[in-house]
Amino acid sequence: MNGEGNESLSKTTKSILAKYGIRLNKNLGQNYLIDKNKRDQIINFGDISKEDIVLEIGAGIGTLTIELAKRAKKVIAIEQDSNICEILNQRLKEEKLDNVELINKDALKIEFPKFNKIVSNLPYQISSPITFKFLDYDFDLAILMYQKEFGERMNGEVGSKNYSRLSAMLYFKCDVKTLTDVSCESFIPKPKVDSVVISLTPKESMLDSDDFNIYSKFCKALFQHRNKKIRNALIDSRHVVSNLDKKEIKKRLNDIKDDKLNDYLTKRVIVLTPEEILFISKELNPLFND
Repeated sequence: MNGEGNESLSKTTKSILAKYGIRLNKNLGQNYLIDKNKRDQIINFGDISKEDIVLEIGAGIGTLTIELAKRAKKVIAIEQDSNICEILNQRLKEEKLDNVELINKDALKIEFPKFNKIVSNLPYQISSPITFKFLDYDFDLAILMYQKEFGERMNGEVGSKNYSRLSAMLYFKCDVKTLTDVSCESFIPKPKVDSVVISLTPKESMLDSDDFNIYSKFCKALFQHRNKKIRNALIDSRHVVSNLDKKEIKKRLNDIKDDKLNDYLTKRVIVLTPEEILFISKELNPLFND
């Protein structure tokens, strides 16, 4: 039965694309899931009920959308490609599903309508900016598919090659859990790398919005130079954290008398924990922006 199910999703996808003369563009992240077992697993991870409003980014021809709509109160499906969007609209009519709000726009450039869950096979080329955008919204659960390497960076340990701005930002916002791997064979066109399904579960807020915004700014500056010492990284990325010129930033850093802070400034970015970066950001922000 499993083989038949996978074959039918693969056949259905290929048939729809052939019917409308659609050639998928890997450069636009148009890799469509054709493994029914993985599709069903992803939807089950979302634990969707008739109370849920689900946001889907990169809806495509509706591989996830249609099944989500059968379970959810509402699905907000965002698809940038107008031709693909029209196909999905037609499929929703054929399925007699009227609880999908289909938005034909760039997900990075719009405000999202109200939702409480996210379930998406994300276009790979927007993985980073769309994940940072999610952090600006309140939600209960996100089930997201990423390239495997990107997924590993989301949970990168301090000091490791996977420790990044992404893992530091997520640290205060969400619990990140790897749920399942997805082979490159599960898509058309077949990508060069395997994928991974990740869950994000928001944490009780440890920071107010002002502190997080300051922390976010310093993370962006520091991780542009992750192997440099904190002092040098801040000087090189001063435009992210301050309007002061290089000479003034250097002077203010040299004038710091606090031994603990000075000790941190001599360490490399990659060895500092999120808590230590938060401490630095809260101490230095007033110094750089008076």
